[in-house]
Amino acid sequence: MLFHVYGDLAVWQWIAMLGVLLGLILLNEFARKTKFGGIVMFFVLPAILTAYFVAIQIGAAMGADWALNNQTYLYMNGWFHYAKIYAALAGCIGFMMIKYGWGIGKQHWFKPFPFVIVAINILIAVASDFETAIKGWYVWHLSPEQVWLYGGWHNVMNGIAGILNIFCMTAWWSVYASKDKTDMLWPDMTWVYILVYDVWNFAYTYNCLPTHSWYCGIALLLAPTIAAVFWNRGGWIQNRANTLAIWCMFAQVFPLFQCTFPDGTAATKWATLPTLYADGTLNGIVEGGSANADPTAMTIVSALALIVNVIALGYIIYQAKKRHINPYKEDVFVNQKYYKDAVARM
Repeated sequence: MLFHVYGDLAVWQWIAMLGVLLGLILLNEFARKTKFGGIVMFFVLPAILTAYFVAIQIGAAMGADWALNNQTYLYMNGWFHYAKIYAALAGCIGFMMIKYGWGIGKQHWFKPFPFVIVAINILIAVASDFETAIKGWYVWHLSPEQVWLYGGWHNVMNGIAGILNIFCMTAWWSVYASKDKTDMLWPDMTWVYILVYDVWNFAYTYNCLPTHSWYCGIALLLAPTIAAVFWNRGGWIQNRANTLAIWCMFAQVFPLFQCTFPDGTAATKWATLPTLYADGTLNGIVEGGSANADPTAMTIVSALALIVNVIALGYIIYQAKKRHINPYKEDVFVNQKYYKDAVARM
């Protein structure tokens, strides 16, 4: 099993995870259906939160207790979380520009923007994977967010998988607005890419955000995938950006929703630990030690992420040579039903 989700707290853990999943699906629908929803979620709310984050940093610099003891400052103050929020928001805004034809969003040269912003988001995670490996090679180290991490070959494998995943994105210029203007469509980003991305990103969260991965590794990945499979074909990357930005904003303000503290206590009854923490607690964990660590599951999921991304990239190269096309300028998966369903929405 990947997580310690059994015993007295299992019901609470499952309810909370399913609640996050449902909440993300509904908020994504609110954001994508109308301009009003998108503006509220990706312009108004981030502006308010940015003022809040700046106030926290100023207050902490001045030594104010309210800022120094703020949960955002204590548990979400590392570079990674802020980078993810604003990179995800940049994607949401850029995708809205394309689907509504705002400004440069209607220009042909802007069409590779989705590829660029997704690649940046992936590289942020890749850097975090390699950083975790360097800081603690098969030993525990405490991250700036007060999470015990355990580096090793799993981080290296998944970092390489992330780099390959960038080149599994095909047809960079083939992005369009749907006929009803509710979605930005990338038809060639079919279930093949969704699958290999989800496996890679789950491995990333499992490696580098272990105490959060029950939510950001399962609920956050399932929400856009469910929408793309059942009612929003071709719109997965928009779904992904929307739900990622929404979750990151929530988690940045309310990290205690999911936190397990370094001393082993949990802020809530639905905080969930992966099997990295071998006995389901943080007992015996110290900086530079390896007690109570079981990296087996991390190694397996990271190896799987590397394997599926190698296979996907190999298939893309094979198709490109067979059809004599540039897979980054032309569509690769034209024979798939998913692709055809997405094209029909254009």
